[in-house]
Amino acid sequence: MELFVILTLSAALLIATITDIRSQRIPNWLTFPLILTGLVAHTLVGGLDGLKLAGGGFALGFIAMAIPYFMGVMGAGDVKLMAGVGAWLGTTTTLTAFLFTCIAGGVYALGVLLVNRKYLKIILTNVANTFLVFIATKRFNFAPVPTGQALPRLCYGVAIATGTGVAMVLHAMQTGSICGSY
Repeated sequence: MELFVILTLSAALLIATITDIRSQRIPNWLTFPLILTGLVAHTLVGGLDGLKLAGGGFALGFIAMAIPYFMGVMGAGDVKLMAGVGAWLGTTTTLTAFLFTCIAGGVYALGVLLVNRKYLKIILTNVANTFLVFIATKRFNFAPVPTGQALPRLCYGVAIATGTGVAMVLHAMQTGSICGSY
């Protein structure tokens, strides 16, 4: 089962990365089957315990990414991709994958800002203003400086693929398994 999980997720994450970079979209024809096959595969192999493992990972992946989605900073394809990753990895590895995805996303965003330095000043001004407003009012009120320009968009599928890959390797090194046990 471990090899099947590795091959399935590697293929799905590679396709998601390519489509996200090309079109800034992660398609439903990739994410929905990824979710469904993760739930079905674990149920067939592990029965009810397998379904619990996959369902818990799916829920964690979905909820963790839905929060930024509802804040307007994440696309729906990213949410569904992380939910699919969760359905294959279970809760423990999904949590690790999410944390490393956040780190990879932060490094990726900084890299994009360093390449596009004109945006770096805008972002730093926004962060400084938000911090100063918080200090003065004790309220978190993000009010971006109007620039008339859209900031560069991030292809977060790249960060999800990176974070998931790191999590899979680390979990396998620590436990000898990628997706937990039933």
